[in-house]
Amino acid sequence: MTNGNGETLFSWFIPIDGDGARAGTARAERPPTFDYLKQVVQTAEDLGYYSLLIPTRFANGLFAEDAPLAETWTTATALAAVTERIRFLIAVRPGFIALGLFAQMAAALHQISKGRIDINIVPGGIGNDFERVGEYTDQSTRYERAEEFISACRKLWTQPGPVELQGDFYNLRDAYCSPLPEGTPPQFYLGGASPRANALSGRQADVHLNWIEPLEDSRARFDAVREEFKKSGRTPSLGIRTHLVVRDKEEDAWNAANELIDHADPAVKAQRKAAVTGTAMVGAAAQVQEAPNHIVAPNLWNGLSEVRVNCGTAIVGTPEQVTDILLTYSKLGVDQFILSGFPHVEECQRVAEDVIPLLKQKIAAAG
Repeated sequence: MTNGNGETLFSWFIPIDGDGARAGTARAERPPTFDYLKQVVQTAEDLGYYSLLIPTRFANGLFAEDAPLAETWTTATALAAVTERIRFLIAVRPGFIALGLFAQMAAALHQISKGRIDINIVPGGIGNDFERVGEYTDQSTRYERAEEFISACRKLWTQPGPVELQGDFYNLRDAYCSPLPEGTPPQFYLGGASPRANALSGRQADVHLNWIEPLEDSRARFDAVREEFKKSGRTPSLGIRTHLVVRDKEEDAWNAANELIDHADPAVKAQRKAAVTGTAMVGAAAQVQEAPNHIVAPNLWNGLSEVRVNCGTAIVGTPEQVTDILLTYSKLGVDQFILSGFPHVEECQRVAEDVIPLLKQKIAAAG
């Protein structure tokens, strides 16, 4: 989704697990306090980023599982109140909040933030993540439930009550969501790499997201997604989620990347490995593919997958190298980049100064 005039959109990330120049240690150098996360989001807003992705977790996914973790919805609500322009892309797992209540919560936050809320639906999950909080549905059921969840929310956000819905997972009778979200209701972002995820996106996503992979793998992923959108008579908007490690010299960038994981706690690494072993998540399995020195393609490094759940791949290099790589994904049709770097305050500024202006120039020159 572009901003209406065809400009590519650049977003940043809220590190609810904690932050620092080292990942995978037992505790974060910078715990995810509200004051620190406020500093991250206000930095991104001041620098002109479009939106902020805030993930959803049931245990810490970057440091030890029992390390402090900022709860997603509460944190997003508080951060929306201390910002004015930047949007929030809030990750949500259907099934953990009653549908009608969630629709009302999202509508209220959309109103409080003056229309700055979008929803990233997360149907799947890392192994044992759902189970730890008492959720035992299988992967297939979660996708079916997510589709019904999206359809029901759209109905509640656009139709005056009473709303009726009879589904396999949700039933609404004389339901109201008032006031309705003003203007454009929250948009739905959907990620995933499996055929089931692609099909769901084709029917329901406003924006389809993929974690970064080697270019030809990403090309195949997006081609599959486009086919699903085509079946539904819809035009896809495509996004890429990636970390960046950028320095003026390539050697310094690689040193910074390796420094991220060189001090990781063996217990954290073992837990992350166990979490993805045998996972049904196609995208998660792709993130942890083995490669010499974690280099899966030129300047594409998946070392973070040793310590981080979900997106574990970064582009590493100079601003020129990083923007050349990002440009190749733009040429695949990607019009939204969700970026991050460690620590998130300093790297937010570095990327805004050294990467985004140069990439915009290259995208414009490429037509």
